[in-house]
Amino acid sequence: MTGRERREQLITISRALFAEKGFDGTSIEEIAATAQVSKPVVYEHFGGKEGVYAVVVDREMQKLLGMITAALSASHSLIKLERAALALLQYIEESSEGFRILVRDSHAASGTGTFASLISEIASQVEDVLADEFKSRGYDPKLAPMYAQMLVGMVALTGQWWLDVRRPGREEVAAHLVNLAWNGLTGLNPTPQITATSKHLELAPVPAMPRPTEKELKEAQKARARELKEAEKARERELKERERLLRDAEKAKEREDKLRQREARLAERAAKLEQE
Repeated sequence: MTGRERREQLITISRALFAEKGFDGTSIEEIAATAQVSKPVVYEHFGGKEGVYAVVVDREMQKLLGMITAALSASHSLIKLERAALALLQYIEESSEGFRILVRDSHAASGTGTFASLISEIASQVEDVLADEFKSRGYDPKLAPMYAQMLVGMVALTGQWWLDVRRPGREEVAAHLVNLAWNGLTGLNPTPQITATSKHLELAPVPAMPRPTEKELKEAQKARARELKEAEKARERELKERERLLRDAEKAKEREDKLRQREARLAERAAKLEQE
């Protein structure tokens, strides 16, 4: 197996494990064991669990964003909306593991953003569509960013729900999404206001939490300091273990090289003896 093939194998295996168990529930040992390689091989390709997770998340985000962007290239606003909804549902259908990773973790280790940032990026593209639609209908185009967040959020949450239920079918779900969004948009009130009943409604205030005493604050600070110290120690142990594994791998490679050189010398000597 070439280095590139091994890298793709590790990405595929990690993708399945992250989808099933999440970032915290997946370990380097499990990735290596599933791929039937040693831990240093994973470190060599990705530098650690964070590295392979970042690659997996980035690939999924780019794939989904690419599909949505292509859908928004249609000419008519209604067609754009239909195709965008279908694109998200198609991605969920064809890349369920990838979608689970995106909506499940949003882990800072990805280094490539979160599902929320992806949704915001899609919403920024939808803004242009809504701004043009608002202008043609006499609404304030400055409201387009807010409505874009509403619209994309509605579609994204529906996608998360559909990820597990899968009923009704993709096209039927998309049709209902578009029905709610488009028919709602066509009846927008240019100057919406809440009803008079709600405007004068006063809710009972939530009781304030008791203010912590100085002693409790100090104890909380000490506990936090202990947690940070333990986390730092765990990080140092992980780094030392990683360095040890890399050293062991290098030593094993040196021994293997020396063995090969010795075998080559013996073979050369044997060939000379045969010639004599």
